[in-house]
Amino acid sequence: MKTKAFLASLLLAAATTATAGGILTNTNQSIDFLRNPARDAAIGLDGVYSNPAGVAFLPDGFHLGINWQYAHQTRTITSTDNLFALRKNSNGTTRQYEGVADAPVIPSIQLAWNRNNWSMQFNFSVPGGGGKCTYEDGLGSFERAVGTIASGFMDLDRLAEGLNLASPLIYRYAGLPVPTNAINTNGTEGYNMKSYMEGRQYYYGFQLGTAYKINEKMSVYGGLRLLYGNATYKARISNIQVVTAGGDLDFGSMLQHVAVQRQQLAERAGEVMPILNNVPEAAMTPELAALKAGMESLSDPTAQKMMAELPKYSQGVNLLCNQTGVGVAPVVGFDYQLNEHLNFAAKYEFKTQVRMKNESTVFEAGLIDAVNKYVDEENVNEDQPALLTVGAQWTPITPLRVNLGWHYYFDKQAEWYGNTQDKLDFNTNEFLAGAEWDVNDKLTVSLGGQLTRYGLTDQYMSDISFVVNSYSIGFGANYKLNNTVTLKAAFFQTEYGHYKRTTPTQDDFTRTNRVLGIGCDIHL
Repeated sequence: MKTKAFLASLLLAAATTATAGGILTNTNQSIDFLRNPARDAAIGLDGVYSNPAGVAFLPDGFHLGINWQYAHQTRTITSTDNLFALRKNSNGTTRQYEGVADAPVIPSIQLAWNRNNWSMQFNFSVPGGGGKCTYEDGLGSFERAVGTIASGFMDLDRLAEGLNLASPLIYRYAGLPVPTNAINTNGTEGYNMKSYMEGRQYYYGFQLGTAYKINEKMSVYGGLRLLYGNATYKARISNIQVVTAGGDLDFGSMLQHVAVQRQQLAERAGEVMPILNNVPEAAMTPELAALKAGMESLSDPTAQKMMAELPKYSQGVNLLCNQTGVGVAPVVGFDYQLNEHLNFAAKYEFKTQVRMKNESTVFEAGLIDAVNKYVDEENVNEDQPALLTVGAQWTPITPLRVNLGWHYYFDKQAEWYGNTQDKLDFNTNEFLAGAEWDVNDKLTVSLGGQLTRYGLTDQYMSDISFVVNSYSIGFGANYKLNNTVTLKAAFFQTEYGHYKRTTPTQDDFTRTNRVLGIGCDIHL
């Protein structure tokens, strides 16, 4: 029996609504980012996250930034597999699965108090996750799981039919009486099922730090970020039906028929195998060799163990896993104003080691390691990778500022469950550019873009959780009501490419993403 795929369907995913940034990192922490992502060397209150050293150059006083974002994302996987044709009323071998991810509230707060050369700063954000993703019709891996089991039942039928046909010849060859009883065939033709997948994940970040202005051109920053992760994953496979020539059977009833069939096959194999083992190689036909291989598979220890576990799932699968974890990491920054026209800045976020602890309905390890990620009380590696950002801001004329940035995520140096980071070809790179224009003393408009490139491989990609290379465009405006309050609004859209995986399965991955944000800055 080929049941590994069925057990793999117990896997749950980090189904998040990350809108910008690396594989596990959100960088969209302000409305200023949405309207121009290249904020790495900009001087503004949003720099509490993007350029904390540069915040030291803001005027003395209290500065408060409040940001609200709404993100809507879809994830589409087009999967092709001959197993899909076995589903009742199937439309062929290709199926499409769409997940809808909504994050109605992605908040962030920036707070700074500047006094002389010092800047005390606090940031609250959601630097990872940020919403819920739902696949109402499950995933292709769920389909393959049940389809693989149905295919395995069909293999047993073929083995039974072959033995029923060949037994007279085999027994006569050995000079033994021919059995009068035929091995049962269940007439398996396919399967039917219902499935559902949902993941919700939030990583809340609390960052506290201090910037110091060394002189009128240079400042430095040091701080700590505390990351608190909270996630809930659900998977359900229900109403599993095995389609047979005599009608549809629920999975539990079918397992009873299969148990009887396997017993009959094992008894026949015990009689036939010694005979076939003595057949000269020259007389061993392809048909007899195939029968021999099929009977040998019946006694395979792994197959027997898997078969013994299938009754656990006779009523389907209904799993729930809650995870929580905490991590702390330093953040350092640097800002240097070459002159009144050119500013450079850099920031380095150290790797945040996070171990998510499970509260799960899975109480023991499964037959494959991936299932163990969701065993109750298990601690799961979910590090947020270290991040280096470098930026420049050029002011060619007074009302215009041009921005460039580069982000480098140290993905392969993080630790993720199952060492999935080792399956990446290279670390993530992002390239950012943008500009903003002061239309007058009150209104500022801006536009920017971001290009993201991941080190994806077929081995890394999974329909349960995936990323795709993309480019993003954002635009928006600030309106200064008075010297105290500035209002902000922006729109940000990401255009994703397609990743076409050919091994171990044929899948096409893509996504859509749109973000709307409003906020305000208050200066006292």
